[in-house]
Amino acid sequence: MNTIDLNCDMGESFGAYDIGRDKEVCTYITSANIACGYHAGDPLVMDKTVKMAVESDVGVGAHPGYPDLVGFGRRNMDCSMDEIRGFVIYQIGALQAFCEANGTILHHVKPHGALYNTAVQNEEIVCTIAEAISAVNPELLCVVQAGTNASRMKQICQDVGVKVVFEAFADRAYTNKGTLLPRRLPGAVMTDPEQVAKRALKMIKDHQIISMDGSVIPIEFQTLCVHGDTPGAVELVRHIRQTLEIGGVTIKRMDLI
Repeated sequence: MNTIDLNCDMGESFGAYDIGRDKEVCTYITSANIACGYHAGDPLVMDKTVKMAVESDVGVGAHPGYPDLVGFGRRNMDCSMDEIRGFVIYQIGALQAFCEANGTILHHVKPHGALYNTAVQNEEIVCTIAEAISAVNPELLCVVQAGTNASRMKQICQDVGVKVVFEAFADRAYTNKGTLLPRRLPGAVMTDPEQVAKRALKMIKDHQIISMDGSVIPIEFQTLCVHGDTPGAVELVRHIRQTLEIGGVTIKRMDLI
């Protein structure tokens, strides 16, 4: 736990719409989760973001979500497991092609938004995502949420033959069940750089998080997520990295931990 990966969701611009501060954020992170065109992103943005990651020596990961551009992939969809499997394979394949075109490899897969959050509570979805990843490349790491259901999610992925990387969130509030507080609720997203950085260091050092109601939740994780579309994202991630390094934490790409 004295070594951690810093990841960020990126490549979420679309056409004429520019979202996030990807170029600046890339300076401070070690892994990028790049949108694959379903919840955000498009072919030009995907290509540009992969190039950016390569130039910054940042590990590239696919960030597949539900086919929901209007809702930014944050709304639940009533999809069959066959559909989810197809969605994930399709999106991994698209980003993998851009990786090959830019002389790099795909390192990991992190589901996005509602797909990510429902997987925490739904073992069938976890298994389907893991099977989709394995079908494309079983060497790809699967990023899942650390917390109360972590051990079960790890076992499901291991049974399929996929290695898991556990993730925690520096800028998101948690419920007393160890899940992320829904974004629609007050206080769900934290934006104060000093507060978030101190919280991140404490999470790493103490192996625990404090929920919104003050509950202490044990947690083990290898990667810490910051969001590129959070207000003041560049200052936030810069402050987090500096605070962690001063605190004796080594920042390293998740596939090298």
